[in-house]
Amino acid sequence: MKNKKLRLLKKLRRILPAEAVLGDEERLRPYECDALSAYRRLPMIAVLPDNVEQVRAVLQLCARERTPVVARGAGTGLSGGALPRTDGVLLVMAKFNRILAVDEHNRTATVQPGVTNLAISEAVAHLGLFYAPDPSSQLACTIGGNVAENSGGVHCLKYGLTVHNIMEVKAVTMDGAVLTLGGRALDAPGFDLAALITGSEGLLGVIVEVTVKLLPRPDTARVLLAAFDRVEKAGDGVAAVIGAGIIPAGLEMMDNPAIRATEEFTGAGYPVEAEAILLCEVDGMAEEVAAQMETVEEMLRQAGAVHIRAARDERERALFWSGRKGAFPAVGRISPDYYCIDGTIPRRELGRVLRRIKELSAEFNLRVANVFHAGDGNLHPLILYDANVPGELERTEQLAAAILGHCVEVGGTITGEHGVGVEKINQMCTQFNARELAQMHAVKSAFDPEGLLNPGKAVPTLARCAEFGAMHVHHGKVAFPELERF
Repeated sequence: MKNKKLRLLKKLRRILPAEAVLGDEERLRPYECDALSAYRRLPMIAVLPDNVEQVRAVLQLCARERTPVVARGAGTGLSGGALPRTDGVLLVMAKFNRILAVDEHNRTATVQPGVTNLAISEAVAHLGLFYAPDPSSQLACTIGGNVAENSGGVHCLKYGLTVHNIMEVKAVTMDGAVLTLGGRALDAPGFDLAALITGSEGLLGVIVEVTVKLLPRPDTARVLLAAFDRVEKAGDGVAAVIGAGIIPAGLEMMDNPAIRATEEFTGAGYPVEAEAILLCEVDGMAEEVAAQMETVEEMLRQAGAVHIRAARDERERALFWSGRKGAFPAVGRISPDYYCIDGTIPRRELGRVLRRIKELSAEFNLRVANVFHAGDGNLHPLILYDANVPGELERTEQLAAAILGHCVEVGGTITGEHGVGVEKINQMCTQFNARELAQMHAVKSAFDPEGLLNPGKAVPTLARCAEFGAMHVHHGKVAFPELERF
C-alpha cells in the first residue's frame, strides 16, 4: 500500500499543483468524516482540483490504477456518504464554487457544485427570485451534495426536493467522460437521467455543474406556531391541514425535548411546556394567504391545539424558523454526541410512530429528540448518546435500526433526504428484495463497470444482506454472485 501511495502521489502531482495533492496525516485529518462523525477513517490521498479537466485526469488515472474514488463537497452529509477509503483518493470539490450564469428570463442559474445552497437565493434576490430547496444546513451545504443526496428542507412540501428543482447536470464518469444529463428546455428527450443521478450518492459520476430552476418570490408568507399537549394531537393537526386541501410552504413538528433545547439555544419564543409544536407557513397572494391562515388555525384548534400564535411581522417569522433550523446544533449542546436518523412514513402514521419511538427510547435507555418535516412525513429523530461510554454507540445504532425498521413496517422508507451512505446500508436489505437490488447494481455497472466510484455505499451486496439475515439465500449461496465486487 505504501508503494502504491507514493506512486499515485507522484502521478497526481503531475496533474495538479503540488499544494492540491494531500498525502500526510495532518493535512488529511480534516477529511476523515462527514457530519456523521461516529464513523471516521483517513483517505489514502486527497486532491482538490479546480477545473473539469483536472477532475477528468484524476479519474482516468485512478481508473488505470484501479483505485477507488470518493467525491466530497462541504462534508455536511449525515449518512457517511463522503466517508473516505483508506485505499482510495478523496476528490474534494470545494474549489468549484462559482455561479456561472443567471438567466433571469428563463429563471435558471447555472452553478458549480461547490456553491452553497443559500448563495444561489442570495445571488438572485434582487431579481425577485429564489431557489426553493432549503436544507437546515443551507449556509454550508453545497449544491453538488444536494444533488447527490436529493436534499429537501423545510419548504419541500410545497416546492419539492432537489430533483424537482434542477434541469441539467453535468457529471464526469470514472473513465473521464463528461455527460450532460437533462437539459434547459421544459422537457429533455430520452430517459430522465438527471433524475437518476439525483440521489445517486456519488456512485454514478462526479457532478461538475448544475442548472437549477429559480422561482418568483411569493408576495406574502405568513407562519403560525401551534402548541399541543400531546404529540398525537399534533399529528392529527398535520393530517387535518392537508385534508383541508391546503399545501403549506412548510409544516414542521418538534417534540418537547427538541423544543426545550432549541428555545434555550435560539430564543425563538417556543412554549417549553408544550409536548409538541407545529410550525405552519403558507405563502402566495395576500388575499389567498389570509384565507388559508384562517382555515389552518381552525383545523389546528379542532385537532386539539392549546395555543396558537401567528408571527406578527417578517422579523418574528424569521425568528420562528431560526428555531427550527437551529434545532440540530441546539440538541448538540445538551448531549456529548447525537445520531440523526432520517426516515419517512405516511402522514397518517405520525402518532403511531412517535409512540413507538418513545417506547424504543425507554427500551434502549437513550433519550430521543424528534424534529421533522411533518408535512411529508420525513422524520429526524435525534438519538442522544456519549461515544466515550463503552457500548453506547453500538446501542445507539441498534435503536436507530429499530426505528427505521418500524418506518418500513408502517409503509414508509429508511431515508427521506440524507441518503443511505454507510449508515443505513444494512437497512437497505429490509427495504428491497434481491432482484430490486440487482437492478440497482446493474445501473451502477452501466456508469461504473469496475465499481470504483464510492464503493461500499448506498447499495449493499447481496452477500452483505445474507449476513444481515434479511434476504432469501439459495442453499447458502448468494442469488447473484456476480454483483459481489460492488
